[in-house]
Amino acid sequence: MTVRVLLADDQPLVRAALRMVVSDAPDLAVAGEAGTGSEAVRMTRELRPDVVVMDIRMPGTDGIEATRLITEDPGPAARVVVLTTFDDDDYVYGALRAGASGFLVKDMALDDILAAVRVVAAGDGLIAPSVTRRLIRDFAARPAGRAAPARSLAPITDREREVLTLVGGGLSNTEIADGLCISVATAKTYVTRLLSKLNARDRVQLVIIAYETGLVTVPD
Repeated sequence: MTVRVLLADDQPLVRAALRMVVSDAPDLAVAGEAGTGSEAVRMTRELRPDVVVMDIRMPGTDGIEATRLITEDPGPAARVVVLTTFDDDDYVYGALRAGASGFLVKDMALDDILAAVRVVAAGDGLIAPSVTRRLIRDFAARPAGRAAPARSLAPITDREREVLTLVGGGLSNTEIADGLCISVATAKTYVTRLLSKLNARDRVQLVIIAYETGLVTVPD
Protein backbone atom coordinates (compact mmCIF):
# COMPACT_ATOMS: atom_id res chain seq x y z
CA MET A 1 0.00 0.00 0.00
CA THR A 2 1.49 3.34 -1.08
CA VAL A 3 1.69 6.13 1.50
CA ARG A 4 0.78 9.48 -0.05
CA VAL A 5 2.85 12.37 1.31
CA LEU A 6 2.24 16.13 1.10
CA LEU A 7 5.41 18.23 1.42
CA ALA A 8 4.95 21.64 3.09
CA ASP A 9 7.99 23.92 3.25
CA ASP A 10 8.58 27.48 2.09
CA GLN A 11 12.06 26.63 0.79
CA PRO A 12 11.92 25.18 -2.76
CA LEU A 13 15.30 23.46 -2.35
CA VAL A 14 14.11 21.61 0.75
CA ARG A 15 10.94 20.50 -1.03
CA ALA A 16 12.99 19.37 -4.04
CA ALA A 17 15.25 17.25 -1.85
CA LEU A 18 12.31 15.70 -0.04
CA ARG A 19 10.45 15.13 -3.30
CA MET A 20 13.41 13.28 -4.74
CA VAL A 21 13.88 10.94 -1.78
CA VAL A 22 10.15 10.28 -1.31
CA SER A 23 9.62 9.62 -5.02
CA ASP A 24 12.48 7.11 -5.04
CA ALA A 25 10.90 5.06 -2.25
CA PRO A 26 8.75 2.23 -3.68
CA ASP A 27 6.12 2.49 -0.93
CA LEU A 28 5.82 6.30 -0.84
CA ALA A 29 4.47 8.86 -3.29
CA VAL A 30 4.37 12.67 -3.34
CA ALA A 31 0.73 13.77 -3.27
CA GLY A 32 1.56 17.47 -3.62
CA GLU A 33 3.70 20.38 -2.45
CA ALA A 34 2.82 23.50 -0.48
CA GLY A 35 4.91 26.61 0.13
CA THR A 36 2.82 28.09 2.96
CA GLY A 37 0.80 26.83 5.90
CA SER A 38 -2.50 27.92 4.36
CA GLU A 39 -1.63 26.07 1.15
CA ALA A 40 -0.82 22.98 3.20
CA VAL A 41 -4.24 23.08 4.88
CA ARG A 42 -6.08 23.62 1.60
CA MET A 43 -4.17 20.93 -0.27
CA THR A 44 -4.59 18.45 2.58
CA ARG A 45 -8.35 18.91 2.40
CA GLU A 46 -8.33 18.58 -1.38
CA LEU A 47 -5.81 15.76 -1.84
CA ARG A 48 -6.32 13.78 1.40
CA PRO A 49 -2.69 12.62 1.80
CA ASP A 50 -1.81 10.07 4.47
CA VAL A 51 1.06 12.13 5.92
CA VAL A 52 1.98 15.82 5.78
CA VAL A 53 5.66 16.67 6.26
CA MET A 54 5.34 20.15 7.74
CA ASP A 55 7.93 22.87 8.25
CA ILE A 56 7.20 24.94 11.36
CA ARG A 57 8.41 28.31 10.14
CA MET A 58 6.46 29.46 7.09
CA PRO A 59 5.00 32.83 6.09
CA GLY A 60 1.41 33.63 7.00
CA THR A 61 -0.16 30.61 8.64
CA ASP A 62 2.77 28.90 10.33
CA GLY A 63 3.27 25.17 10.71
CA ILE A 64 1.75 25.04 14.20
CA GLU A 65 -1.56 26.58 13.18
CA ALA A 66 -1.60 24.56 9.94
CA THR A 67 -1.03 21.37 11.96
CA ARG A 68 -3.89 22.23 14.31
CA LEU A 69 -6.28 22.88 11.41
CA ILE A 70 -5.29 19.66 9.68
CA THR A 71 -5.55 17.40 12.74
CA GLU A 72 -8.89 18.92 13.78
CA ASP A 73 -10.42 18.24 10.37
CA PRO A 74 -13.55 16.08 10.93
CA GLY A 75 -12.85 14.21 7.69
CA PRO A 76 -10.15 11.57 7.20
CA ALA A 77 -7.33 13.30 9.06
CA ALA A 78 -3.81 13.26 7.68
CA ARG A 79 -1.05 12.70 10.21
CA VAL A 80 1.53 15.47 10.49
CA VAL A 81 5.28 15.08 10.78
CA VAL A 82 6.99 18.32 11.83
CA LEU A 83 10.29 19.37 10.28
CA THR A 84 12.43 21.84 12.19
CA THR A 85 15.94 23.01 13.00
CA PHE A 86 15.89 21.94 16.63
CA ASP A 87 18.70 24.08 17.93
CA ASP A 88 16.97 27.38 17.26
CA ASP A 89 13.30 26.45 17.06
CA ASP A 90 11.05 27.68 19.87
CA TYR A 91 7.86 26.15 18.50
CA VAL A 92 8.28 22.39 18.78
CA TYR A 93 6.15 22.02 21.89
CA GLY A 94 3.36 24.04 20.32
CA ALA A 95 3.42 21.82 17.25
CA LEU A 96 3.14 18.67 19.35
CA ARG A 97 0.25 20.16 21.31
CA ALA A 98 -1.39 21.06 18.00
CA GLY A 99 -1.53 17.37 17.11
CA ALA A 100 1.71 16.57 15.30
CA SER A 101 2.51 12.86 15.36
CA GLY A 102 6.20 13.15 14.64
CA PHE A 103 9.17 15.41 15.09
CA LEU A 104 12.09 15.42 12.65
CA VAL A 105 15.26 17.47 12.42
CA LYS A 106 16.12 18.77 8.97
CA ASP A 107 19.68 17.49 9.09
CA MET A 108 18.60 13.90 9.80
CA ALA A 109 19.66 11.23 7.35
CA LEU A 110 17.15 10.90 4.52
CA ASP A 111 16.60 7.22 5.32
CA ASP A 112 15.61 8.20 8.85
CA ILE A 113 13.12 10.73 7.51
CA LEU A 114 11.55 8.09 5.29
CA ALA A 115 11.41 5.66 8.21
CA ALA A 116 9.66 8.28 10.33
CA VAL A 117 7.05 8.90 7.62
CA ARG A 118 6.34 5.16 7.51
CA VAL A 119 6.04 4.90 11.30
CA VAL A 120 3.61 7.81 11.48
CA ALA A 121 1.59 6.51 8.51
CA ALA A 122 1.21 3.19 10.34
CA GLY A 123 -0.47 4.99 13.22
CA ASP A 124 2.34 5.48 15.71
CA GLY A 125 4.07 8.64 16.88
CA LEU A 126 7.76 9.34 16.60
CA ILE A 127 10.27 11.80 17.93
CA ALA A 128 13.71 11.70 16.31
CA PRO A 129 15.69 9.22 18.47
CA SER A 130 18.84 11.35 18.50
CA VAL A 131 17.04 14.20 20.28
CA THR A 132 14.19 12.46 22.11
CA ARG A 133 15.26 13.13 25.67
CA ARG A 134 16.60 16.59 24.87
CA LEU A 135 13.33 17.53 23.18
CA ILE A 136 11.28 16.18 26.09
CA ARG A 137 13.29 18.30 28.51
CA ASP A 138 12.83 21.32 26.27
CA PHE A 139 9.07 21.25 25.81
CA ALA A 140 8.36 20.03 29.32
CA ALA A 141 10.23 23.00 30.80
CA ARG A 142 8.12 25.53 28.92
CA PRO A 143 5.38 27.43 30.77
CA ALA A 144 2.67 25.70 28.71
CA GLY A 145 3.89 22.41 30.14
CA ARG A 146 2.95 23.63 33.63
CA ALA A 147 -0.66 24.21 32.77
CA ALA A 148 -3.46 22.38 34.52
CA PRO A 149 -3.71 18.74 33.45
CA ALA A 150 -5.80 18.33 30.32
CA ARG A 151 -6.59 14.73 31.21
CA SER A 152 -7.09 12.84 34.45
CA LEU A 153 -5.02 9.75 35.17
CA ALA A 154 -7.86 8.26 37.20
CA PRO A 155 -8.84 5.70 34.51
CA ILE A 156 -5.44 4.00 34.45
CA THR A 157 -4.08 1.28 36.74
CA ASP A 158 -0.91 1.47 38.82
CA ARG A 159 0.91 -0.68 36.27
CA GLU A 160 -0.26 1.52 33.41
CA ARG A 161 0.95 4.52 35.37
CA GLU A 162 4.38 2.90 35.56
CA VAL A 163 4.36 2.36 31.80
CA LEU A 164 3.23 5.94 31.15
CA THR A 165 6.10 7.19 33.30
CA LEU A 166 8.57 5.24 31.17
CA VAL A 167 6.94 6.41 27.93
CA GLY A 168 7.27 9.97 29.26
CA GLY A 169 10.97 9.33 29.75
CA GLY A 170 11.34 8.56 26.06
CA LEU A 171 11.72 4.79 26.40
CA SER A 172 10.81 2.42 23.57
CA ASN A 173 8.59 -0.63 24.05
CA THR A 174 11.70 -2.82 24.23
CA GLU A 175 13.24 -0.61 26.91
CA ILE A 176 9.96 -0.58 28.85
CA ALA A 177 9.80 -4.38 28.67
CA ASP A 178 13.35 -4.67 29.99
CA GLY A 179 12.72 -2.19 32.79
CA LEU A 180 9.55 -3.90 34.01
CA CYS A 181 10.64 -7.48 33.26
CA ILE A 182 7.76 -8.09 30.88
CA SER A 183 7.57 -9.10 27.23
CA VAL A 184 7.68 -6.53 24.43
CA ALA A 185 4.18 -7.66 23.39
CA THR A 186 2.87 -6.95 26.90
CA ALA A 187 4.54 -3.53 26.92
CA LYS A 188 2.89 -2.75 23.60
CA THR A 189 -0.47 -3.84 25.02
CA TYR A 190 -0.09 -1.46 27.94
CA VAL A 191 0.74 1.41 25.60
CA THR A 192 -2.31 0.60 23.49
CA ARG A 193 -4.51 0.64 26.60
CA LEU A 194 -3.07 4.01 27.63
CA LEU A 195 -3.83 5.46 24.21
CA SER A 196 -7.44 4.33 24.54
CA LYS A 197 -8.02 5.28 28.19
CA LEU A 198 -6.39 8.70 27.87
CA ASN A 199 -7.88 9.42 24.45
CA ALA A 200 -4.40 10.08 23.09
CA ARG A 201 -3.74 10.23 19.37
CA ASP A 202 -0.36 8.50 19.58
CA ARG A 203 2.77 7.95 21.65
CA VAL A 204 3.88 11.57 21.33
CA GLN A 205 0.71 12.71 23.07
CA LEU A 206 1.32 10.20 25.85
CA VAL A 207 4.68 11.88 26.48
CA ILE A 208 2.96 15.26 26.69
CA ILE A 209 0.30 13.88 29.07
CA ALA A 210 2.98 12.41 31.33
CA TYR A 211 4.49 15.88 31.76
CA GLU A 212 1.28 17.89 31.85
CA THR A 213 -0.12 15.76 34.67
CA GLY A 214 3.13 15.95 36.65
CA LEU A 215 3.73 12.22 36.41
CA VAL A 216 7.13 12.96 34.90
CA THR A 217 9.17 16.04 35.73
CA VAL A 218 12.35 17.53 34.39
CA PRO A 219 15.24 16.83 36.78
CA ASP A 220 17.06 19.84 38.21
